Amino acid sequence: MHEFLLKYYSLVIYSIEALAALTGVLLYRKYKHTTIKYFIFFLLYSFLVDFVGGYASYVENNGIFSFFKGTKFARNSWWFTLMWGIGAVSFYLFYFHKILKRKTLRKLLKILGFAFVIFSVSLIMFNTDAYFKGELPLIDNFGALLILLSCIFYFTEKLSSNQIFYFYKSINFYISITIFLWWLVVTPISVFDRYNTTADWDYVFLKWQILMFANLFMYITFTCILLWCKPQSV
Repeated sequence: MHEFLLKYYSLVIYSIEALAALTGVLLYRKYKHTTIKYFIFFLLYSFLVDFVGGYASYVENNGIFSFFKGTKFARNSWWFTLMWGIGAVSFYLFYFHKILKRKTLRKLLKILGFAFVIFSVSLIMFNTDAYFKGELPLIDNFGALLILLSCIFYFTEKLSSNQIFYFYKSINFYISITIFLWWLVVTPISVFDRYNTTADWDYVFLKWQILMFANLFMYITFTCILLWCKPQSV
């Protein structure tokens, strides 16, 4: 398993992300009049973020990005903190703001979103060295809390309406439950991220396995629901 992860981990991740993004692009006309179009844009964004973040693999051994060696950009943790830790969370808050019906929940989510961005940017400004070393778990934890809270808002709203009787027809329900489970599984990893070094390969391989299976579950689910579900007005 370790040898497989070393050779094919990135390829597996890129492939399933590309599959979900390509499916979204091919089905864009089906969803172009719904909020799902924003979700399709996000699938493309996710693929590009991970693809560009792969530059760190070409810093060592005289790779094409070897000029980053010895600089703050040698590691890609700064990129993923900015584009995933902050960017992805901001998108999901925007997305849930779009699909929620209750004005109070939407307003609260908007306030929390602005607070999250301000908090994250401020934390980075006052902890620049830690930012480039990937040692800002507060951003990951705060972001995960907001994502889980957004999902709970959505589920609560559905439970208190007549839509609970046909929730299984809603693509937003499947997106929400998938996001909820993914963040629930992946978030604890950030607590132990200081062990993510070549000095502790056991942890590195464990992290890769968790992320690979979590991403397989998430992106394959996204692909299937885009194919299976019908467009809805929200």
